[in-house]
Amino acid sequence: MAAVISIAVFCIIEGVYLVLQERSNPEIKRIKKQLKDLSNQEQNQSEVSLLDHIRPLSDIPQLNKLLLSIPFAKRMDLFLIQADVSYTLGVFLLFSTVIALLGFLLVLIITRSFLLSLPGMVFGLLPYFVIKFIKARRMKKFEEQLPDALDMIARSLRAGHALSGGLEMAGQEFSEPLGPEFARTVRQITFGVNLERALRNMSERVDCPDLKFLVVSVMIQRESGGNLGEIMENIARIIRERFQLRGKIRTLAAEGKFSAIILIALPFLIALALFFINPDYIKELINDTKGRMIIAGAIVMMCVGVYFMKRIIDIKV
Repeated sequence: MAAVISIAVFCIIEGVYLVLQERSNPEIKRIKKQLKDLSNQEQNQSEVSLLDHIRPLSDIPQLNKLLLSIPFAKRMDLFLIQADVSYTLGVFLLFSTVIALLGFLLVLIITRSFLLSLPGMVFGLLPYFVIKFIKARRMKKFEEQLPDALDMIARSLRAGHALSGGLEMAGQEFSEPLGPEFARTVRQITFGVNLERALRNMSERVDCPDLKFLVVSVMIQRESGGNLGEIMENIARIIRERFQLRGKIRTLAAEGKFSAIILIALPFLIALALFFINPDYIKELINDTKGRMIIAGAIVMMCVGVYFMKRIIDIKV
């Protein structure tokens, strides 16, 4: 028990130290940002993918070497890049470990049982879901900005500018996240990365299917020819039509979502009402072993029902 507490305290102190060190030194953040922007350049004219290692996975050399040997770690680092998180994967894993240990210790203090405290480590997944939420919100905003950016680039091409000039204009005019991503792509082109590679790097940094369609369209147009401005206008129109269709589907699915919320909340509301009307009736269900088994089975079946209702309502466009 003392060893577990000591390890938890050490990890908490180490995590707080790394986070404060990252925040308290703006010069380090500036240099890391510049290195991150330049690290996508082609080396000796070879194809360099963002999925290959472009930034250290940890500031600790031994941990960085260990993480580089794990393929899943590189994928997780790409996940952090797509969410535009400045912390390295090592800090993220350490922070998740600290949260897991805190959850374990909290449950251990309450239950006084080692085995019953192990589920408390599930709290370690909380940073992952927070990052996932941040990434989803960022990708949604990028997708909303993309049609207007494509229209601006199309107008720039018709005015006689090069594609890189249109990307630069969009990078200057649009806010986060589209503006900085386009500006980063232009900087890569300025430092010698060819256009196709720079666009491909951006499509890997930004998990947006419409952007991938744009990159493929540009590559095909550069090989076979065609009116690139018209292609971009068509892609922008298709994206807007998809937004409209998605809005209609959301309206039609609103009734199903409301029904699902009622069905989920109804058992808990009835249980709460019975608790105030007849407390002994509910206490018997909670205190008895068979009653707890019935409650556990009901919760499992509700989770299964929620999953299938979500799959039915969630229509991909």
